[in-house]
Amino acid sequence: MINNFFSKPNLGGIDPIIFENSLKQANKNMSKKNKCIVLASGGQDSTTCLFWAKQNFDEVVAIGFNYGQKHSKELEQAKKIADLAKVEYKILNLEGLLGGSSLTDINQSTSDQHLKDSSLPSTFTAGRNMLFLTTVASFGYNEDIFDIVTGVCQTDYSGYFDCRRVFIDSMETSLSLAMGKDFRIHTPLMYLTKAETWKLAKDISDDNYNVVDIVRTMTLTDYNGDMTENEWGFGKLDNPASELRAKGYFEAKEKGYIL
Repeated sequence: MINNFFSKPNLGGIDPIIFENSLKQANKNMSKKNKCIVLASGGQDSTTCLFWAKQNFDEVVAIGFNYGQKHSKELEQAKKIADLAKVEYKILNLEGLLGGSSLTDINQSTSDQHLKDSSLPSTFTAGRNMLFLTTVASFGYNEDIFDIVTGVCQTDYSGYFDCRRVFIDSMETSLSLAMGKDFRIHTPLMYLTKAETWKLAKDISDDNYNVVDIVRTMTLTDYNGDMTENEWGFGKLDNPASELRAKGYFEAKEKGYIL
């Protein structure tokens, strides 16, 4: 008996048309770009993550939040950085949902203790990262984007419970269960010191972007939105964020991580 090489293959009872359509869909999925969402505040950490994402994903969307913070300068810087990086930037409005923090209350000092818990810094904003991650996951669901990149760091988390690995793992699980999709939360800075974050900025620099210079000359970490220029970037050493950034910068220089 002569084999007919042009006959339909034996698919074990599977309808050939269904098989063909499934194969086409699989090929279509494989050709899709690998996308991610970066939480981009305009600060050092999220900007470093933005350029890390550009090296690890085919397409990046950056999202910032207006949550009633004291100033909008960080979001203005984030937009400039996203434009430079050729990344779409969206600002979502969450104003009125967060409070009780010196980041949202102009009458509180960012150097004080938290009004609800004296063991915490006044900048602790209850539920902030939880709200941010839930919001971007909901946005991502409708855009078929299930990878989220955030600059949280356990090493210098300053008492922020929602910057710890255990919290991120729990959110990844909860978001996946809530939406029936495999959400992945990437945290490139999780175990890095601030000096090592400066080093990462150098490591991911390329011919197109000097990330160290971008972080130093464009990002704003200062809690009070001060735009005083320094070797380490914008700000004054009168708040924990600028102090930590400056200390990390000079440590990175001392260790030869950056020039």
